Amino acid sequence: MGRGMRARDEWMSSLGFGRVLAVCAALACLGGAPAQGGSNAGVLQVRFGGDRQQTRVVVELDRSTRGRLVEAGPDGRVTLILADAAPSSALDGMGEGLVRSWSVDASAGGASIQLALTRPAEVTRRFLLSPSEGSPNYRYVLDLAATGPTPPPAAETAVASEITAPARMRRVAEVAPIHARKVVVIDAGHGGKDPGAIGDESQEKSLTLAAAKALKRRLEREGRYRVVLTRASDTFVPLETRVQLARAANADLFISLHADAGGDPGIHGATVYTLSDKGSDRVARKVIDRGDSFINVALPSRDRAVNQILLDLTQRATKNESTAFAEMLVDRIGDCTELVQRSHRDAGYVVLLAPDVPAVLMEMGFITNQQDEAVLLDPARRARLMDSVGDAIDDYFVQQQRFASR
Repeated sequence: MGRGMRARDEWMSSLGFGRVLAVCAALACLGGAPAQGGSNAGVLQVRFGGDRQQTRVVVELDRSTRGRLVEAGPDGRVTLILADAAPSSALDGMGEGLVRSWSVDASAGGASIQLALTRPAEVTRRFLLSPSEGSPNYRYVLDLAATGPTPPPAAETAVASEITAPARMRRVAEVAPIHARKVVVIDAGHGGKDPGAIGDESQEKSLTLAAAKALKRRLEREGRYRVVLTRASDTFVPLETRVQLARAANADLFISLHADAGGDPGIHGATVYTLSDKGSDRVARKVIDRGDSFINVALPSRDRAVNQILLDLTQRATKNESTAFAEMLVDRIGDCTELVQRSHRDAGYVVLLAPDVPAVLMEMGFITNQQDEAVLLDPARRARLMDSVGDAIDDYFVQQQRFASR
């Protein structure tokens, strides 16, 4: 493996697979596209959306392909051959909707994708989508529709039991199902020797920790998330370390909780911040010039211009995701607390600087305002506020899943 390939793979590893996909198209344009038969050749991911009546299968690829349908009948199995898309190793997993299980194996001149069905179905449509700004990979889409009347639950179970699933049912990271638990990192602002803002009856560090724990309980209630706290007690954690913790956890979302302060005790309301353009430029300078090790992003090239393009693509995708979540968060918390004017703002806060982790900083209210401080001190009202934050997090990942299933 040449030096350029090694550098590119280190870059991909440091960012995590999900966000690396956003820069694949740029790599191809810059002469770094995966080689035929290489470790990233062919099939990248298999996704599903829909139900037991209609199911969409999306096969993500790093190249264009031609599809050939070998079987599509009532025997409970569909086989699709994709030309020039042979995977480097066999892949398989559990399906969704009309698909009970799936497997991908190398076939003569391409990849053989086998779909074991839960009930008889037919292929109603199949087509190839080229990369776009929101979807950097090629996507071969196959739509399935159930045939015949809907069987009663017992009969459908019997049909499913007759279908033999692939012997290999291991889950591999690069084809993880879209319903895998998301990682949410909650950052309780300040702590230890840093009390943060001071109110009439409280310190910011205590309010943020209590809120972080309430949000953690809310998110863990249904087992949909893996929640990581940057601190679980009254301890001091440097800002740079909080960023490192989020990246080390391979976070899908980062939220930093704070309580605002102002000279006018009449000012009150919540605010949500995302990273500003100046903050993004700061990250770019630090990463490109290697002047700040806490961000710790490996770059694949000695060419400054190439690295700038790759980093810009990653940051742009992350900022778009952060903005989408911030808007949902403002909408949800607005139902249970006052908001400041222009409640979604941008800033260059250190905890928002990770170039590959969608992140927001939420000022839950003004600790210097008696009304806001009373809400944050009351466990019941604080829990309601964090429930709204949890609802926004649910909204965000549901929207991501819907987009991925299109």
